[in-house]
Amino acid sequence: MSLATLSAVPVVPISKFGLWIRAARPRTLTIAVSPVIVGAALAWREVGAIAWLPVLTALVVAIAIQIGTNLMNDAADGARGHDGPGRLGPLRVTAAGLLDLADVRRAGFIAFAVAGLAGLHAVHVGGWPILAIGIASVVAGLCYSNGPRPIAFTPFGEAFVVAFFGVAAVVGTALLAGAGLSAAGVLLGVALGLPAAAVLMVNNHRDRDADQRNGRRTLAIVIGPHWSAFAYAVMLLAPILIMPVVADLLRAVGFVAVILLLAPAAFLMFRFTTTPIGIGLNRLLALTALYQLALAIVVTLALMV
Repeated sequence: MSLATLSAVPVVPISKFGLWIRAARPRTLTIAVSPVIVGAALAWREVGAIAWLPVLTALVVAIAIQIGTNLMNDAADGARGHDGPGRLGPLRVTAAGLLDLADVRRAGFIAFAVAGLAGLHAVHVGGWPILAIGIASVVAGLCYSNGPRPIAFTPFGEAFVVAFFGVAAVVGTALLAGAGLSAAGVLLGVALGLPAAAVLMVNNHRDRDADQRNGRRTLAIVIGPHWSAFAYAVMLLAPILIMPVVADLLRAVGFVAVILLLAPAAFLMFRFTTTPIGIGLNRLLALTALYQLALAIVVTLALMV
C-alpha cells in the first residue's frame, strides 16, 4: 500500500462514549471477574450452595475497583506527561488529550465510590474480614499510580496483583458465598493471581524502555529481559503445579483438564521469548488474560460439576 493510499484512508472518529469505554479498558476486566467465579465455585464445592446476592455484590466491587484503577492510572500518567505519541500499548485518553484529566480522575473516584457503596452489603454479610479486604483493595487501587511512591513505579506490582486479584478476591468471594476460610481458597487464589500478574509482566516488559526513561523500576526492568521471561513462565506454570495440592477438590476430570493448559502455557512462553519489544506484545497480553480466564473456567467447572 502506497503512502498516497494510506493518506486516503479515512480516520474513523471515536465517540465520547467510546473514549470512556477505552479509558475503562474492558479487556482487563476478566482479571477481576475470574477469581470471583472461582471463589463462588469453591463455596459450592464446600457447602453445596451459593449465596448469590453477596457474590454478585463481590463481582460489582471487583469490576468497579478494576475500572477505577484503570482510570486513575490513565489520569496519573497523563498528568506526568507519560504515555504520549510513542506509546506501544493501548491508547491513553488523557495523554492523548481526548478526555480532560480532571474528568478522568473524577470518574476514577466515582468507580471507587461505587465499589464502596456496593461493598456495604458485602460487609453486612461478611463482617470485618470483608471490610478489611475491601479497604485494602481500594487503597491499593488508588496507590497503584498515585501518591509519593506509586506501586506502578516499583518492582512490587505483580505481587500486589497476586494478593488482591488472586488471594483476596477468591477468599473474600468464598466467604461471602457461604464457605469458610480454607487453605484451598488461598491456594486457588494464588493460582488465579499468578496469570493475572503475568499480564502485568507482559505490559511492563513491553514498556520497559519508556518506563525506564520515566524513572520507573518495575520488576521487568529490575530483573532484565531474560529473567522476565523466566518469571512469566513461572506465573503460567505454577498454577498447574498447585493443582495437585487441591486435587481432592478438583477430582480427576478437573485435574486432567488443568494439565491440558500446559500446551497453551508453552505457546505463550514461546511467544514471550520470540516477540520483539513493540506493539506485537499487545496480542500476547490479551492471550495471557485469556489463559487466566481459561484456567478459571476449568477450575470452576471441576469444582461445581
